[in-house]
Amino acid sequence: MCRVKTSTDHPADSRPVRLDLWRQIYARLGRDWKVGLLALVLLSVASATQPLLAVIMKPLLDEGFTGSQPDYIWSIPLAVVGLMLLRGLCTFGGTYLMTWVANNMLLALRRDMFDRLLGMSDETFRARDRGRLLNRFTIDAGNVSGLSTDVIRVIVRESLTVVALLAVLLYMSWQLTLIVLVMLPLSVVTGRYFVRRLRRINRDTINMNAELTHVVSESIDGQRVIKLFDGYTRERDRFAYVNSRLRRFAMRAASADSAMSPISQFFVALSVAIVVAVALYQANHQGLTVGSFAAFMAALGQIFDPLKRLTNIAGAAQRMLISAESVFALIDEPVESDTGTREVPDRLRGEVAFQSVSHRFADATRDTLEQVALTVQAGQTVALVGRSGSGKTTLVNMLPRFVSPTGGEIRIDGTDVREFRLGALRSQLSLVSQDVVLFDGTIAENVAYGIQDEVPEARIRAALDAASLLEFVDSLPEGLQTRVGNNANALSGGQRQRLAIARALIKNAPILILDEATSALDNESERQVQISLERLMAGRTTLVIAHRLSTVQKADRIVVLDHGRIVEQGSHAELLASGGLYASLYRLQFRDDLAPASEAPAAAATTQTLSSPAPQASGTERTADHGGEASSGRPS
Repeated sequence: MCRVKTSTDHPADSRPVRLDLWRQIYARLGRDWKVGLLALVLLSVASATQPLLAVIMKPLLDEGFTGSQPDYIWSIPLAVVGLMLLRGLCTFGGTYLMTWVANNMLLALRRDMFDRLLGMSDETFRARDRGRLLNRFTIDAGNVSGLSTDVIRVIVRESLTVVALLAVLLYMSWQLTLIVLVMLPLSVVTGRYFVRRLRRINRDTINMNAELTHVVSESIDGQRVIKLFDGYTRERDRFAYVNSRLRRFAMRAASADSAMSPISQFFVALSVAIVVAVALYQANHQGLTVGSFAAFMAALGQIFDPLKRLTNIAGAAQRMLISAESVFALIDEPVESDTGTREVPDRLRGEVAFQSVSHRFADATRDTLEQVALTVQAGQTVALVGRSGSGKTTLVNMLPRFVSPTGGEIRIDGTDVREFRLGALRSQLSLVSQDVVLFDGTIAENVAYGIQDEVPEARIRAALDAASLLEFVDSLPEGLQTRVGNNANALSGGQRQRLAIARALIKNAPILILDEATSALDNESERQVQISLERLMAGRTTLVIAHRLSTVQKADRIVVLDHGRIVEQGSHAELLASGGLYASLYRLQFRDDLAPASEAPAAAATTQTLSSPAPQASGTERTADHGGEASSGRPS
């Protein structure tokens, strides 16, 4: 059986329930305090009607059945109907308004969570588990909003009901009421034990729900790998383990929740038995009328349900608090640092300078980059090549400030990128990568993505034409308005790449980053995309990351990195002539063109291994050297 190693974002079980969680929850609930107050007033009126039904029993039995009050024949039934009608209307109104408040709170929670999600840094994104993030939106937020109103509704309504019924009990017989009050603390002490147990179980359940989301999400993303590599048994074992753990936690919660009510009811039943015995004694000594005893027992019978609901709400409150820890942990997550103040007045020229740049990941034992110094002139194309782990992608990711250097600085047109406001800086950059991200919208919406003003159709068509995609789009039944679906899976790899190129053309940024933009394509698709890329690169400062050295031969300059350092740079011809690392990598990839015919098969196999992976089915499957960094944030 495969075991799933789980981690938790929640505090340990020993952590006391924080009062600030209650404050955060009900501060948000209080934003609609007028509606909430009206709901509580209506619920209070509904609670006040319940003891009156018990009070009616005394005159009904003592005077109604003796005939001394003939008007009771119609007045008492009308009073019962009126009380029930009033109670029903107030309960409906109060419940509806509290649900309205809860949904408003859920709306605001999810909005704040999503805003914070978008504001998180790239590094934080990579450190978070997608399943747990999704779980906070789907389960935790709903628990907080729904249970918070349930808790306050039950506490207010049932507490008022209990207080009113206790007043009736005291009025009818204070001696019998004292017996009930002595037995109640025993029930409360027992309930506290089960509440603590439910708190632990609820925390484990929330964590395991997130793990279930994670496992299912991975299986959906990697379904082709599962099929091709016969991973059915492994994935079934992973899912079965998490699924069985969830069942186990659910049964533990059910046993604790189910045991709490019978034990509480046992103490209530014990108190009722003692009350009946004492009441019979008092009746025999003419201390209690039949009507008084019936009213007392009616009030006592009605007190069981509100007490039960008050006891059970403790478990709901624990689920609410555990979910609130998760939700507010995301809402309180630090946003991406944006200390820059400079705006870009128009358009940068695009000169990029890396000045003694160093970088080391927090959990790494060595530097990813060491004292890298590189200047790219405006309009120049510079290719970054090297073995996997040499730091190419880390270096490029510093331009849009996805990664921050631990030493040195990056300048654009002589200005440190940290001085620019993030939005202004990124408006000057475009990216086309191997893993194209397209959104579930129309082709036109994806091409014009991120542009605030309405983009004329002619401009979109011009971009698609420059990307060699217009003919294909016009052949579709709905043309530009064709929906691409989930990440454009209906399109081929080359079509997705050219759609991303059209998006970059529309943005028209002066600095372009190409991250393995053609490595996963077949030769024909690569040729078409390369033509589109050449049109895109014209007049722009371009940084190209590539493992296929055939795609960078036309670059103005090729920079070779190894173990985080620049080891050589120059044109393709110069680097081949120098016989250094670039020449060695080039010979490995193109040995089949130079080797004798007898050596060609072996050389071809080497080329296939070192140059590019086989065509991939989805972004989650790519584990080649360039894919490792794209998914984990580690250097390439």
